[in-house]
Amino acid sequence: MRKIAVINQKGGSGKTTTVVNLGYYLAKFGKSVLLIDLDPQAHTTIHLGFDPPSIKKSLYNLLLNQTDLKEVLKETNYKNLHLIPSKIDLASAEIELVNEVGREIILKKILEKNKVKYDYIIMDCPPSLGLLTLNALTTAKEVFIPIQAEFFALEGLTKLFQTIKIVKERINPDLEISGIIITMYDKRKNICRDVEKKVEEHFKDKVFKTRIRENVRLAEAPSYGKAIGDFDENSYGAEDYKKLAREVIKQENKK
Repeated sequence: MRKIAVINQKGGSGKTTTVVNLGYYLAKFGKSVLLIDLDPQAHTTIHLGFDPPSIKKSLYNLLLNQTDLKEVLKETNYKNLHLIPSKIDLASAEIELVNEVGREIILKKILEKNKVKYDYIIMDCPPSLGLLTLNALTTAKEVFIPIQAEFFALEGLTKLFQTIKIVKERINPDLEISGIIITMYDKRKNICRDVEKKVEEHFKDKVFKTRIRENVRLAEAPSYGKAIGDFDENSYGAEDYKKLAREVIKQENKK
């Protein structure tokens, strides 16, 4: 079972888009996939066609009230793809959990207690380095970082690396950055090629070969509650995330 936290505290990096569409194609290739929406904005939940206010039990209830996982787990419209949804209530979880013993490993313990078994668990982290993100990093064994091919792309990553390093040293020695995904890419733009070069120099073989190109259809898909392969399978977005999923599966042979 591969447990992956998709994280970048900079908004607009393509984090949720990557979680949903990578999960969709992994499931399409026959992998069993669980997506966990740790972001109170609930973008992964919305992207998959759910209406957060109408969801009775969410990740909030799982973390705070020890609600049975079966009451929270949602089947999506896609075979092999399940979701633990989020809603705005989750925004108060960090405050409510502040005095809990072992608050940074609650999610990990819940999954272990319920003997959750999937080929992939992919977690959409909030755009911050708070307690919810910490729970993802203590649960995960891998970190994927989507990086937008634009001027400020690498700004703020130092703090993220420090956080990952601390979690690895103190709580989760198995944690590794195993994939860098360049998003919003346009090879015609100098800035995109410059960012690509810097990212490759810094991360070397951790950078996925697939580039997620700028694509209007990819931006439109969430408003229809669909993954890109369902919304427009002939788009650049569908083509790119299908390739990325194949690359992720190929990583299994190296482990």
